[in-house]
Amino acid sequence: MSNEITATRDEYAKQYNGKLLLRNEILLDNPVFQHLLATKQFTPMKPIVRKSFRMHCNRCGNEKTTLFGKFPCNQCKSTHAYCRKCIEMGRVSECEVLYQWSGGQPEWPKHENPCTWEGELTAVQQKAADRIVTAIRMNEKETLIWAVCGAGKTEMLFPGITDALRCGKRICLATPRADVVKELYPRLKRAFRTVPVQALYGGSKEKAGTAQLIIATTHQLLRYKEAFDVMIIDEIDAFPFHADPSLPFAANRARKPESTTIYLTATPRNEQRKLIRRKQLPHIFVPLRFHGKPLPVPQAKMCYSLKRDLQKFTIPKSIISWLKNRENSNRQLLIFVPTIILAEKLKRPLGLTLQQTGLLQSGKKLQSVHAQDPNRGEKVQDFRDREIFVLITTTILERGVTFPSVDVVILDAGHDVFDEAALVQIAGRAGRSPADPTGEVIFFHQGRTEAMNEAITSIKEMNKRGGF
Repeated sequence: MSNEITATRDEYAKQYNGKLLLRNEILLDNPVFQHLLATKQFTPMKPIVRKSFRMHCNRCGNEKTTLFGKFPCNQCKSTHAYCRKCIEMGRVSECEVLYQWSGGQPEWPKHENPCTWEGELTAVQQKAADRIVTAIRMNEKETLIWAVCGAGKTEMLFPGITDALRCGKRICLATPRADVVKELYPRLKRAFRTVPVQALYGGSKEKAGTAQLIIATTHQLLRYKEAFDVMIIDEIDAFPFHADPSLPFAANRARKPESTTIYLTATPRNEQRKLIRRKQLPHIFVPLRFHGKPLPVPQAKMCYSLKRDLQKFTIPKSIISWLKNRENSNRQLLIFVPTIILAEKLKRPLGLTLQQTGLLQSGKKLQSVHAQDPNRGEKVQDFRDREIFVLITTTILERGVTFPSVDVVILDAGHDVFDEAALVQIAGRAGRSPADPTGEVIFFHQGRTEAMNEAITSIKEMNKRGGF
């Protein structure tokens, strides 16, 4: 057994290094595992410890008393505390153990020419890409890339990822939402065909997380510790990353002590803007979309019967009037609503209205999609393939998805779910293609909110900084 373990030690290092795992997540026979444990190649750790009369979860950092529960343990014949905050990753409790690999660092291959992307960056994109490369080479702790929606942030990463892979570094591209992971994964696979790439998210087929280049939801980082030389956090302003302290905690812990974190966003939150103003967060601003055209500026349209009509699941007359007079009826229509029930209930009346007015002709389909829809992936792809012409959606499609030619509508734009960042991101779904860079963005409301005003002002200011 000793020779076998020696021969496969580097394999074990690549599989388990940089992770915090429960025993059932370590796929080794017990004799092999016990040998590795006895020779201190795995280090045990208590998942839950008590600090000054408070409990602390070593996996997610939770210290809120309300997010700990108790259960009767049949094995110990006692009652133990467990962490409810990270229960979806598998239960950790006082009577269990987390294991961290301590048998040495794996050696990741150095790829001479890893990038197979054949596109070209614009001058503005290249400037940002060069800044990313410098940050990675210098092991700068943090750098923020503030780029407008449609600037081509993913492509700007390619030179930095290429440089890191040439140096034998390990990279993680993390993002708060699973849908964005699914969107980016095939793009990274195409851009780095000779490099193993894995995608990790809730329900993903891939579970191992052993690749040199990983794209994952930020929740998946709860299983990692000091694993990555380069940590890229896409959409740092997105829910739930900015609202859940355990996710920045996990992202910071997942990076090695000598490493670089690259933040990407089109809509930095106030805390990031303050750090930028104080010169405490290095950054570069990309004010132009990759095709060089300005961002579509939203139009705010008052609809006096909006809330009453939506409560009855009917379409207000002012919205029907706008639909009839759209600038370009060949564009697909992406309609955002604040709740799942509206996404479901408005599908039939809107479909009937569009058919009666001749706006939804034969062969053009209407569908709705939301986070609880088991078929949302297929529907989004059908919309991308133009098999669906009108798509009603919640905020799950506010960011991370690209459709070439759409008009964007928000029904009840004054709802609390639509903060400034969400409104800017939603507006950014329009006009993303060089062939059609001027899609319409309409905020239907029953009273303008500060978030709406700030979103419109922000878009105008970004256009101004871009020379428009």
